[in-house]
Amino acid sequence: MCRLRSETTISKVVTSSPARLSRVVLHRWSFEGRESGVAPYLDPFDSPGGPDGDRPGEGDRGAEGRRSWPYVRWTSEEREIGFPATELVPSWTANTPPGSWLQIELQARTASGSLTKWYCMGRWAEGDTDIHRTSLPGQGDQDGDVAVDTFVATRPVVAYRIRVTLYGEGGRVRSVNVMASAVPPAGPSPRPPAAGVELNVPRRSQMVHLGHHPEWDGGGESWCSPASFTMVLGYWGRGPSPEDLTWVGADDPCPAVDHAARHMYDHSYQGTGNWPFGVAYAGRYGLDGFVTRLRSLSELELFLDAGIPVITSQSFKEHELPGSGYSTSGHIMVVTGFTPEGDVIANDPAAPSDEAVRRVYPREAFENVWLRGSSSGGIAHVIHPPDVPLPLSEGNW
Repeated sequence: MCRLRSETTISKVVTSSPARLSRVVLHRWSFEGRESGVAPYLDPFDSPGGPDGDRPGEGDRGAEGRRSWPYVRWTSEEREIGFPATELVPSWTANTPPGSWLQIELQARTASGSLTKWYCMGRWAEGDTDIHRTSLPGQGDQDGDVAVDTFVATRPVVAYRIRVTLYGEGGRVRSVNVMASAVPPAGPSPRPPAAGVELNVPRRSQMVHLGHHPEWDGGGESWCSPASFTMVLGYWGRGPSPEDLTWVGADDPCPAVDHAARHMYDHSYQGTGNWPFGVAYAGRYGLDGFVTRLRSLSELELFLDAGIPVITSQSFKEHELPGSGYSTSGHIMVVTGFTPEGDVIANDPAAPSDEAVRRVYPREAFENVWLRGSSSGGIAHVIHPPDVPLPLSEGNW
């Protein structure tokens, strides 16, 4: 299975009222509105290289030697969270054609009022020719640490800033999001389950890619996240073109899954399950998206009612999720609907074939393994076209 692991600077800010009692809040910045993208809104810096004396990207060009990168940068205002948070997870959508890439950083304010240092939350590019797409381990200090894609606070934080640095030329940042939470989130909602709803999401097995390209997370057996994102991309009619897939073997059962694995791969984590990297991959095809935490299956049902499938992350022992047939320390799947009784219909890529991907999981069991803090605490990836509206939110989307 997958491993767990003055002039305004933006065209608009999309936020909801602070969810002070929910312990989950999502802040969203949109940079849409001008063809040239975010770069004209950012403050340019004359000196090449990276922020604070760091020079990310140098040494990634093999025989070509080191390269200095011109860049532009945007830093958000300090955003209050509304409660003492223990985790921050950023996500973003952007286009970074060859010759461009971006870096995402977070700085937090602790409950005592002190500021943390800037933590690098990821270096990302669409392709793999300019830099190594990667998270950065080894940043821990007295205030917290970065666990692949999540800032984990040692001392609760009450506010933060996010900084985006776009390197090279031709890149365009479309949106940036930060989810703040205190884990575990609130328990299940008492709302009754929705009547039977099932979206027609394509079914993609990760297991049919067993042994494919072991250089990316060991091959298809670990590709639950690429398979899941490929399913949702297919539902929305998006994804790589045939020309983008010519490097995949002609006998491959679904070349798009191999493509997603290659372009979601985190070189430091050495896996394809980096949460914001999945959102960024979907974003290259014009979709909007974010990582957040939902507090119950009742909240998730709102998305299904709106025609939006939801990608979830969970870990469990086989007996904890009847019908799964396996245990996992971390796994991604797509919730595609609910039975009339309220049980969960999921496209689970840990199936031996595409035909076996559709599963029905008992509602209470699924909700338990998904929401509990020792699992993912209700992590959800929401991917949708910009013109498809989201359901009403209480602050966590």
